[in-house]
Amino acid sequence: MLDQIHWLAAVTILGVLEQAYFFLQVIYARRLFGISPPKISGPPEFERIFRAQMNSSEYFPIFLALLWQAGLFFHQGLAAALGLLYLCARYCYFMGYKASSSERLAPMYFSAGVLWILIAVSALGILHFFLSHYVGLNILQLLTA
Repeated sequence: MLDQIHWLAAVTILGVLEQAYFFLQVIYARRLFGISPPKISGPPEFERIFRAQMNSSEYFPIFLALLWQAGLFFHQGLAAALGLLYLCARYCYFMGYKASSSERLAPMYFSAGVLWILIAVSALGILHFFLSHYVGLNILQLLTA
């Protein structure tokens, strides 16, 4: 079974490390700008870093759920590759937002597109499972026949 999930696990660990990096960036920004918790407002430079981290954290559970569903029900390799694309896009989003709010837009749209692809792949994989398991209809055999 582990050979069926090792790429998903690796991308998950990379995602957790990325989230930790974003958290550390907020800590460093708090120190740099003298903003103690629980305050979340300050100079625009701090607020952009804080919002980039919060936005990334908010989407992380959605990403993880879709990554694992796509990997388990469709194809591990494709899901892992999409996961890496998503993580790269989120890193670019974070760095862009850190620089200016307008530089976050392109990576934000790209990462959203990757999530939509993960949704589609997950849905197709789950649909295929239900049809083959409960109805006895194997779509892949029909398509290759």
